[in-house]
Amino acid sequence: MDRPIPPALSQFVLKVHSRCDLACDHCYVYEHADTSWRGKPRAVSEEILAQVANRIAEHARHHRLPTVHVVLHGGEPLLAGPERLRRAAEELQRALRGVSALDLRMHTNGVLLDETFCELFLELGIKVGVSLDGDKAANDRHRRYADGRSSHAKVVRAVELLNRPRYRRLFAGLLCTIDVENDPVAVYDALVALSPPRIDFLLPHATWDTPPPRPGGAATPYADWLDAVYRRWDAAGRPVPVRIFDSVLRTLRGESSLTESLGLAPADLVVIETDGTFEQADSLKTSYDGAPATGMDVFTHSLDDVLQHPGMLARQQGVEQLCEQCRDCPVVQSCGGGLYAHRYRTGDGFDNPSVFCPDLLALVTTIRDREAAVPAPTPTPAELPLDQGDFDALAAGFGGADTVTRLAAAQLDINQELLAAVSEQRIAPSDREAAAAWELLTQLDAEVPDELAGVLAHPYTRPWALGVLEGRVAPAAGLAEIAATAALRARLGRSVTVPLRAGTLRLPGFGSVRLGTSAHHAEVSAGAEGFTVRAGARRLDIGWHEGVDGLTPHWHPVRLFAGEGWSVAIEDTDPLRDCHEWPVAERLAADEAKLWSEDLTGAWSLIRRELPAYADGVAAGLRLITPLHAPDGSDVSAACKDAWGAIGVARPASPEQLALLIVHEFQHVKLAAVLDAVDLYDKADRDRYYAPWREDPRPIGGLLQGTYAHIAVTDFWRVRRETAGLAAERGAAEAEFARWRQQTAEAVEVLLGSGSLTDLGQRFVGRMGETVSGWRDEAVSAGALTAAEDSARRHRTAWKARAEGGAE
Repeated sequence: MDRPIPPALSQFVLKVHSRCDLACDHCYVYEHADTSWRGKPRAVSEEILAQVANRIAEHARHHRLPTVHVVLHGGEPLLAGPERLRRAAEELQRALRGVSALDLRMHTNGVLLDETFCELFLELGIKVGVSLDGDKAANDRHRRYADGRSSHAKVVRAVELLNRPRYRRLFAGLLCTIDVENDPVAVYDALVALSPPRIDFLLPHATWDTPPPRPGGAATPYADWLDAVYRRWDAAGRPVPVRIFDSVLRTLRGESSLTESLGLAPADLVVIETDGTFEQADSLKTSYDGAPATGMDVFTHSLDDVLQHPGMLARQQGVEQLCEQCRDCPVVQSCGGGLYAHRYRTGDGFDNPSVFCPDLLALVTTIRDREAAVPAPTPTPAELPLDQGDFDALAAGFGGADTVTRLAAAQLDINQELLAAVSEQRIAPSDREAAAAWELLTQLDAEVPDELAGVLAHPYTRPWALGVLEGRVAPAAGLAEIAATAALRARLGRSVTVPLRAGTLRLPGFGSVRLGTSAHHAEVSAGAEGFTVRAGARRLDIGWHEGVDGLTPHWHPVRLFAGEGWSVAIEDTDPLRDCHEWPVAERLAADEAKLWSEDLTGAWSLIRRELPAYADGVAAGLRLITPLHAPDGSDVSAACKDAWGAIGVARPASPEQLALLIVHEFQHVKLAAVLDAVDLYDKADRDRYYAPWREDPRPIGGLLQGTYAHIAVTDFWRVRRETAGLAAERGAAEAEFARWRQQTAEAVEVLLGSGSLTDLGQRFVGRMGETVSGWRDEAVSAGALTAAEDSARRHRTAWKARAEGGAE
């Protein structure tokens, strides 16, 4: 069900300070054609911050954006100070609560970064990208103070701070502006030595009016420089994601670019200056004075207004907005005409190829030809639905909002493919009911595709579709339920006939209506104030917000928990929710629902505060929690491999335990999605393997799932030993950390020695091992360490005895 995506802005550069403490001579803000910075307030005001947040939330709500990306920028954003940065983050979190996940980042020169800022960023979930041009000689060529002093030592100190275990999760990567006078290999080696999670090489800003330096008249010095880096990077096994190379590789495969300087994706970025004015991308400042201006501001214009600005519209048209030379170029799908600003020439504006055109052509063709020459190969993440950065982030046990959002998109694609398979394979010519529902779905896909996609993304769509394809379930009811819910979400007035399930009308993700009638079908239609259900002689008029308190006997809407940056459904209504191994709870009474909300508030606060490496992924991907029934009061939780975005949980005794269960089970959800994309182990392996936390041996898939989930469990206790309130609780948490660290490390060794992992599986589990190994050197008390080792020794001895007894 392919469809065009309506234009929307999802990336926002928020200027919090308009001045800088360095005087870099290649800076596009202060050293190029645009001089508007002189008239901007030094720091953004609280009033503007609040209105910016409101405008972004308004836009996100209107376009149903799953994630909003905001970069705090300048000038130098750290000059804004901790309190202003806190206010910026809190305003954005306030406005986007229950609307979209917030991916909040900062680009800084790093010279002011210290532990005070890092503690603030840990609290607020702000990731940090640092500008650094290589070793001291390379960096000092441009990045100096106004009096000529070097900034290199302070920037390296900032990076070392971000690489501390406590702050590593904040580190977003290094940004390096290319100077072809610098030794490319020396620059690359200096950056890689700092262990960044990503490197972003940037072409220096230039136009046809002010072209880039080409020493000695070289035809393609920038391509040559990057090719030297590429060869070094490739020979080393591509140890770190490099955005420009990954983007070229992705676009050569027909996928999207990771940077606006390559590819044909529509522009989705806007800049908000310290005075509240909207501007186009900062790179336009290199073109001519006033080039980025839109004449709009946050108080009088919406972001949809900004989208209609001619400069923004020009960048929504893909290949059609490029000049004739670019349209005819064999690598246009990868190059995309280069960065928009680099096409400028006085007289004909941006209707030109990039001033770096020869370099981009040479870079893309060289990479293309080199990749084609490599003999075929064991697959790597770059050749699969997961790109290298996503694969490595997930393999390490984490995965932020962007990565999880891409997993969710891939899962929606699977649901859409399954739905198409249902129509092709399971709708018999005689099944008029199913055929009519399918015809309505195709109409809705043309009329309200986003609403239909929202229903298809429901976690229990896939289990239903698989049941139909396996012949266990008839198709008509599920097809009609999807169609009716999409029509209700879109507030369409048309009537939809839906088969009932034992007198219950199922509206996936919306709720259920208990009709208590002998009728087999219901008619559902939307109105301005609510919707109407007719079944036999019975008619129910239901308000859109009716029944949330649980007091309505017939209408059971799905309750939503809206935390700061996360909205999740408490699904206690769906008849298809029973796929989590454990029995599901009945509809929650109002007082129990209130307890769930209170515990989720505490659990989410803990996850955001203490486990930010997991929080963004949870916010982007966990959309539904199904309450389970545990008659003995035990901590029961489960994930269903076919229900992306859902977990089942029996409400535990404390919010802290609920937080642990959430991050634990969401690990299973992520790994199931990874396994949909790649094979990590031999599916034909029928052996059983030692699991350090269980008495029974586990199949290779079960051991992998358990080990991956226990990375989060280990990390939870690792953090709680420092943050738990009472000394006794901290001591207990330390013991748990030592035990789970020991067990998870052992399980990684079993997996790596199994002989059943694919090459990608070896790489994935190797990254898991790196994460756990990073914790092995963290000090714990002698008592906790001894207890963990003794427990592991006893478990291995008992397990071996059972295994040998079974063999006899």
